[in-house]
Amino acid sequence: MLGVGIIGLGMIADTHAMAVSAASGCYLKGVFDAVPGKADPFAASHGAVAYKSLDDMLADPDISIIAITTPSGFHLEPAVKAAESGKHLLIEKPIEITSERCRQIIEAAKKNNVLLAGVFQSRFHESARLVKSAIDSGRLGRIVLADAYIKWYRSQEYYDSGAWRGTWKIDGGGALMNQGIHAIDLLQWFMGPVAEVSAFTATLAHERIEVEDAGTAVLRFANGALGVIEGSTGAYPGSPKRIEISGTDGTIVLEEDRIVRWEFRNELPEDKDVLAKHSAASSAGGAADPTAISYVGHQKAYEDLVDAIETGRAPFVTGEDASRSVRIIESIYQSSESGMPVKL
Repeated sequence: MLGVGIIGLGMIADTHAMAVSAASGCYLKGVFDAVPGKADPFAASHGAVAYKSLDDMLADPDISIIAITTPSGFHLEPAVKAAESGKHLLIEKPIEITSERCRQIIEAAKKNNVLLAGVFQSRFHESARLVKSAIDSGRLGRIVLADAYIKWYRSQEYYDSGAWRGTWKIDGGGALMNQGIHAIDLLQWFMGPVAEVSAFTATLAHERIEVEDAGTAVLRFANGALGVIEGSTGAYPGSPKRIEISGTDGTIVLEEDRIVRWEFRNELPEDKDVLAKHSAASSAGGAADPTAISYVGHQKAYEDLVDAIETGRAPFVTGEDASRSVRIIESIYQSSESGMPVKL
């Protein structure tokens, strides 16, 4: 059993604590937060140790994995210190708010010979893996269009609840960097590299935030396909994230973890079973309520990292994997600001 330490005890930390408790091969040893007094009640509710300092946590030999769940722009420093202490890393999305800061974490992990995994729990859904397999095996023919829609809703109170929310310095962006990044990660995982981006962003539905609450982008992928990203936190009442992939031989539509369209020119006997199993209703994820996100995907991320540590393989979502969506979103912001296409 590998001990886990959680750094940063905001909203998503409870999801991590529940995921660790449910996961095989690890247990929650302790927690730390830079805000005095925050760790004690959290630790008591989850049967863990509350550390008084980050150094105390990193000095504990019983901790093998550090999970970083601080606000996004505060990932770099604790991640590098944890790597230097020989701890493996599981970092919430985005692993940092710029490609350069992501690179510093990736390099620190490599230099200190520790594993680094990003939290993109949607990749662990069986439905997402089926989509990836169908694309890679050529069942859709040549991909023509690949689109991601994240029409979510966050109230003004959500942004007002934390001084870091909606800021460039700590949040790193808005509807795309914080909420839309899961769908953007899936889109590039399915499709491969993005070659060029043209985009617009705006703040239309909220006050007192620096970042976008609406964004649209047109993409050209390296494989020649075209695509669209639409993301918002002002789309009441909020809809499940949706990914559509269309090719010359088929179309797939994924809503959260539901496959709602699975049609191919050349049908296989198992296609009906896929739809029967994966088209059932599921939760809307974080479409309207960030606390409604299930911990099961996080549980699988912990179990994957534990297995990677024990077997010596790379995690399913490496640091390099997790940084690609950050680069795409950076390019969207650059294009919106400049009014010009951006080549990646």
